[in-house]
Amino acid sequence: MKRTREPTSPGEILREEFLAPLGMTQKQLADHLGCDVKVVNRLVNGRTSVSAEMALRLGATFRTSAGFWLNAQKATDLFRAEQKVTRLPAPVLKAS
Repeated sequence: MKRTREPTSPGEILREEFLAPLGMTQKQLADHLGCDVKVVNRLVNGRTSVSAEMALRLGATFRTSAGFWLNAQKATDLFRAEQKVTRLPAPVLKAS
């Protein structure tokens, strides 16, 4: 059964649930994380995925688990794959 609504992306979660309420800019977050602001901007705008390393950094920064960020990314990736794949192979059954 295909989902009809795209899951909330990690970037949108980051922007709406963390940056906006804290009044934190992308530049401030990038400085805190020790990365280029372009990395944060790409993440926030959905042009890049959350890596395991970034998930660890975001988890430590916002007191969440790395799994929180990776699960959000996985849900987004699976949804997009389901939209592209129109036909899946039949299961292979073990012969008796």
